[in-house]
Amino acid sequence: MILAIDIGNTNIVIGCTQEEKVHFVERASTNIAKTELEYVVEFKTLFDLYRINTEEITGCIISSVVPPLTNIVKSAMQKLLRICPMVVGPGVKTGLNILMDNPAQVGSDLIVNAVAALKYYKAPIIIIDMGTATTISVVDEKKNYVGGMILPGVKISLDALTSRTSQLPRISLEAPRKIVGKNTIDCMKSGIVLGQASCLDGMIGRIREELGYPVNAVATGGLAGCIVPHCREKIICDNELTLKGLDIIYRKNTEQN
Repeated sequence: MILAIDIGNTNIVIGCTQEEKVHFVERASTNIAKTELEYVVEFKTLFDLYRINTEEITGCIISSVVPPLTNIVKSAMQKLLRICPMVVGPGVKTGLNILMDNPAQVGSDLIVNAVAALKYYKAPIIIIDMGTATTISVVDEKKNYVGGMILPGVKISLDALTSRTSQLPRISLEAPRKIVGKNTIDCMKSGIVLGQASCLDGMIGRIREELGYPVNAVATGGLAGCIVPHCREKIICDNELTLKGLDIIYRKNTEQN
């Protein structure tokens, strides 16, 4: 069994994989103030919840976009599992051909998602990750990672809206009954939820026009389930995409050794 960890700016996505099957997906808050011991306790509690013995875990892989936390979590897993985790980065084989001005600048989470999308879905494909930021990655018909775009995340947009206005309240992320709102809360819900869905629809259309051929789309991330159902474009939701990608990369690097 492999422990896969994706450290994001808001959440840490955690899951165990075995023979390409994801046993569970959980999210914990990203907190750079926590110590190694606190992360050991947090992960041990999670394993107990799913009745997983640490001795069953034979490998661990981490992707991270929060450098100060990478080594803390890595050291915590070494203490808990008695194994050295693999960290996605320079020297780790992904099998992904990245056609960017500076491939080293591409976030490890984007690479991991693209690797999984190529295996489980057909290229060309658009990969949408809806977390702190909404990132869109594009893999062309030749299976090359050709670029993408970064948008303000749904919660960032909502927080900016409520913090910079005196009379707009905090709201839940759910669509209103009608597009044209009749009260402040429904107007906000329409703008945030349906507005983001329309944005994704529009970006997919523009990407398709630029590529010049049909393209599939898959979405992942904690907020995908709130937005994607309201998109008019066909977008597959895969909450396990990142963990699947980590599993693929781990096996690619260990099976060749």
